[in-house]
Amino acid sequence: MKVYFVGAGPGAADLITLRGMRLLQKASVVIYAGSLVSPLLLEECSSQAKIYNSAGMTLDEVVRVYERHARDEGIIVRLHTGDPTVYGAIQEQMDALKKRDIPFEVVPGVSSFQAASAVLQRQFTLPGVSQTVILTRVEGRTKMPEGESLEVLAQSGATLVLFLSANRCGEIQKRLEPLLGADIPVALVYRATWEDEQIFRGTLGTLEKLSESSGIGSHALVVIGRVLDSEYELSKLYDGAFAHGFREASL
Repeated sequence: MKVYFVGAGPGAADLITLRGMRLLQKASVVIYAGSLVSPLLLEECSSQAKIYNSAGMTLDEVVRVYERHARDEGIIVRLHTGDPTVYGAIQEQMDALKKRDIPFEVVPGVSSFQAASAVLQRQFTLPGVSQTVILTRVEGRTKMPEGESLEVLAQSGATLVLFLSANRCGEIQKRLEPLLGADIPVALVYRATWEDEQIFRGTLGTLEKLSESSGIGSHALVVIGRVLDSEYELSKLYDGAFAHGFREASL
């Protein structure tokens, strides 16, 4: 038995990769991440597949499922939301599998931050505005490593995408407004690509009120950056005066 960590994508069932879908369809065992994964994906599972909802399970309980089926025929799909490598808590699972000599593979998925960019219809890296995207979160029960405080990261001027922090918008505004200014654009993106997707736009100076009026406290990304509403330089890649390995300069 081999374990596949599969990224289910950000929400919409057809945003799983082809590889992920094919593995899901032939899996003998599926462990999926509760309400974070579209139930439509479970309809793709074999009628003989054993399906576990990990929402109420501990790490030890998930590992016991791996152990229980380790010598069975077929494959196990561990279905995580978005891309499993971003806040997916898979390293501890992979390390547990290594200790037990259970083979595994990671199948990338579309992350919710990519889905947020798509539904906002804004590129998160714009020439002359920002060439860096920082994926981070506000400190909670999971502590932030030294040097990764919100204030330190924000000073770079990069596009900030905050996971697991939509219920802390007042704190985010208080901490970042003195550094970035009240007028920097922000967006709250709730369940991007799901049927109940919602988008709320504003500025850093109105972020707390935006959050309160939206009623959103979870399952949303907070995006902060000039890329959301800014003039920008045109890409050099398609500039006629710019030559590269596939095209000579025409001007």
